[in-house]
Amino acid sequence: MKIAFIIDSIAKLDPGHDSSVAMMEAAQALGHEVWITYSEGLSLIKGQAWAKLQKVQLVPVELVEGHWQASPEWYQLSAEILQPLEAMDAIFMRVDPPVTIPYLYVTQILDLIDREKTLVINAPRGLQAANEKLYALNFPTVIPETIVTQDKATIRQFVEEKGAAVLKPLGGKAGEGILFLESRDRNLNSLVEISTKWGREPVMVQQFLPAAAEGDKRIILLDGKPIGAVNRIPTGKEFRGNMAVGGKSAKTEITAREREICEVVAPHLKKEGLYFVGLDAIGGYLTEVNVTSPTGIREIDRLDGTCLGKQVIEWVEKFRGKS
Repeated sequence: MKIAFIIDSIAKLDPGHDSSVAMMEAAQALGHEVWITYSEGLSLIKGQAWAKLQKVQLVPVELVEGHWQASPEWYQLSAEILQPLEAMDAIFMRVDPPVTIPYLYVTQILDLIDREKTLVINAPRGLQAANEKLYALNFPTVIPETIVTQDKATIRQFVEEKGAAVLKPLGGKAGEGILFLESRDRNLNSLVEISTKWGREPVMVQQFLPAAAEGDKRIILLDGKPIGAVNRIPTGKEFRGNMAVGGKSAKTEITAREREICEVVAPHLKKEGLYFVGLDAIGGYLTEVNVTSPTGIREIDRLDGTCLGKQVIEWVEKFRGKS
């Protein structure tokens, strides 16, 4: 197959951490052509989606004493070739949030691709519909008590009722801008004002879950089925478990309650064409549904001795009938 990845700059990716690289390596190992492009490389020409694509050759990472090690020159790129995206068998849309207006334009271009010719992961309209914070509200039976508002008084009342809460910007990633709120904090009003841009942008505020100290679990779903998980534990004085802010990754199991959450969420994801998804769970509650560029593959593979990237590509092979 020919498989394209729409990514952020490859030069800035961490091959020992990034799930896109793990899947690219797996596709290469299974004998497929791997191509990359960037959001700015996409065009519409005579009603068709085209892109400036580069074929990539990868030097796979190696696990050395429990850590992934990459070659200094871990990738080589061909010259750019402008070609229709329907020449690809599958396309992974893996651009990091925030979901900006230009990001949405890219999904609209991808939506014009003939689905009979090319599989797009995740589906463009699914990406348009599923804000990674707000989408969890579709599943009220498995989420902590949550409000979404830009009103300072409403947020303060919620925090006072709960004693403590977590504020999340709706467009953030990797823990960016997440705040721990307490009613007795004299900075509470200022924190809310800054986060809501003085009442102009809504934010999500969730009841604080003390179980967060034990970890924020990332569960990887493929076509609605959990295939692996990693626990991200806060370190030092940080309350966030995100690896991007220093959280420690730890081996874990998927609990019966978490499998129940997956079963609740899965039919909706499959209906939206959201095939590769990362669920975040704390203390038996769903907190986020990550659909843009969920990560965690490298950490799970390192801790569990798995190869989730291979599972993903083999699923694409079967989906496309090319196994």
